[in-house]
Amino acid sequence: MAEFFVDRRDIDFVLFEQLPLVKLADSERFSGQNTDLYAMVLNEAEKIATEVLAPINAEADREGCRLENGQVIVPKAYHKAYKLFCEGGWVALHTNPELGGQGLPATLFIATSDLFVSACTGFVFYPGLTVAAGHMLEKHAKADLVQRFVPNMYSGKWTGTMCLTEPNAGTAVGDLKSSAVLRDDGTYDITGTKIFISCGDHDLTENIIHLVLARVKGDAPGIKGVSLFIVPKIWVNEDGSLGQSNDVNVAGLEHKMGIHGCSTALLSFGDAGQCRGLLVGEQGKGIKVMFQMMNEARLITGLQGMSLGSASYQIALHYAKERIQGTSIANFKDVDAPRVPIIEHPDVRRMLLLQKSYVEGLRALIYRAGFLLDQAEATDDDDERERLEDVVGLLTPVCKAFGSDMGFRVTEWAMQTLGGYGYISEYGIEQHMRDCKIASIYEGTNGIQAMDLLGRKLTAKNGMVFMGFLQELSAFISAHKKHPQLGEAFNLLEQVKNRLGETTYTFATLAMKDPEPPMLYATPFLEMMSQMLVAWMLLEQATIADQKLSAGISRDSADGRFYAAKVATAVFFATNVLPQALATADIIKRLDRSALDITL
Repeated sequence: MAEFFVDRRDIDFVLFEQLPLVKLADSERFSGQNTDLYAMVLNEAEKIATEVLAPINAEADREGCRLENGQVIVPKAYHKAYKLFCEGGWVALHTNPELGGQGLPATLFIATSDLFVSACTGFVFYPGLTVAAGHMLEKHAKADLVQRFVPNMYSGKWTGTMCLTEPNAGTAVGDLKSSAVLRDDGTYDITGTKIFISCGDHDLTENIIHLVLARVKGDAPGIKGVSLFIVPKIWVNEDGSLGQSNDVNVAGLEHKMGIHGCSTALLSFGDAGQCRGLLVGEQGKGIKVMFQMMNEARLITGLQGMSLGSASYQIALHYAKERIQGTSIANFKDVDAPRVPIIEHPDVRRMLLLQKSYVEGLRALIYRAGFLLDQAEATDDDDERERLEDVVGLLTPVCKAFGSDMGFRVTEWAMQTLGGYGYISEYGIEQHMRDCKIASIYEGTNGIQAMDLLGRKLTAKNGMVFMGFLQELSAFISAHKKHPQLGEAFNLLEQVKNRLGETTYTFATLAMKDPEPPMLYATPFLEMMSQMLVAWMLLEQATIADQKLSAGISRDSADGRFYAAKVATAVFFATNVLPQALATADIIKRLDRSALDITL
């Protein structure tokens, strides 16, 4: 079994020093909660990750899922792990206690998910999709349907899925062919085929609650005519008891690069004309309802990239401290010089610091998005709630796309740190890399995230959400730009912020005449904005760390070394990575059309 390391010190720093999470307890929504409770939850989550999930990760990857007589069989070790996971109440940590949730902050759910995903990614899909599906039903389904389905989902007795993609309708969801016909009893006959359905079938639970997008016969074409339906694998009667099989069939399993423990199924609905569904929300408004689940999933998808990058970085860091290879650069001509750990080699240190900075900056950014959601739920001010939710909307495509892209790059740098040992399966990085890659593809490809950022999120409310966001950053820079140690880093951050604003204005002006060039550079723009955000998070951490050091914490202590490393990490990122954003701004400014004009 590959070793599994948890960077608990960094998780605690973000939650309790940078955010800080405990301030939520001042609200009625989170009253009675405190740091001790949150720390206890994290301690138990760390035990589950370390003692239950990490030991089965490689085994489940090798075993994978298989289809036998129309039933998907998941890795054997998942059964005991799933039972323990559900008994511990981990499925619905942040949801309504009246429906079986634990009522804790979404930020804490994200932090525990960080631990679980890095330990065994394939396993986490089953409870993760379930709570997202249940939460969506809680918010949008009729009260009787909520009571009929959600408690058994939050407990983990039943699991849930999200069924959007079809053979000819992936990103263009509005092109779907699945159909729904109203029956006399108020249910709908559902027919259609869905592909790439994560956890689409398995033998972990007695029932699976599919959330299916389909078009009611006669409704408008495109997204505006799409509705959302609850389609159980086994029909659920009005009293909550299980009825007959609901004509949901597994037509095949996908054989994938990674996440082998997660069953990715081809599902067929209504082959025998006996598949029934229940409408969620208004007819023709299904895509709007589904987007709540998709946006929650997008934050967790970004987390998937960051968490697997973190796990890989920790392996690389420990390996680099122990692997003896070569002499120090200062003694490279001396054949008799003592051999040193590879962490003393400059290029290895550069790779490690790249990994550290991206992981820690992205962790802070994704946790921040969760914290904003908690603040929105805690406030009684409707305008403030709307403002906070708008900021989360702005950050979501960044967290998803940059988290998944750079998480994958971190696994690559970690593998490079180990050299040949990283490429073989013994150390686990190659599995992390395989499990990570899908994160940039599903839940809306990263190109779609970039287009969403540029085409929708920046223009939301006439650009006021984005402008307010930049003003907050400006205030942060102004407060620290004369910092004796971090001043130059803040100067670079200010330059990038100004160039980002200029680039946004250029896009807005150009898009009125020709929308193609802005979309051509949507991905570079997202990367530019993301580098700025990561730098922001790291510099915020650095200012906190510097205050701790200035207060007299010994630099020779464990905390002193941790805080000093935070300062150095922020300086490294600002100096070595952030200037790339300025170069990207120069590239975008040219608006070269070669990719549009060339004949391929």
